[in-house]
Amino acid sequence: MLSRRYLTDGKWAVLEPLLPVSNDRCGRWRDHRQVINGIVHRLGTGVQWRELPERLGP
Repeated sequence: MLSRRYLTDGKWAVLEPLLPVSNDRCGRWRDHRQVINGIVHRLGTGVQWRELPERLGP
């Protein structure tokens, strides 16, 4: 279930073109959307990083 704290497809479509693209020289990048959703969740709830839900990655 998505909460209001996660990026909608419309908001993501606006934000995605502004993010850097991997050039295969800097190693593997995490999914930008997952990372931003984790940041938004943490700022909205005040939980510690280690208490983020698993769906938001390590």
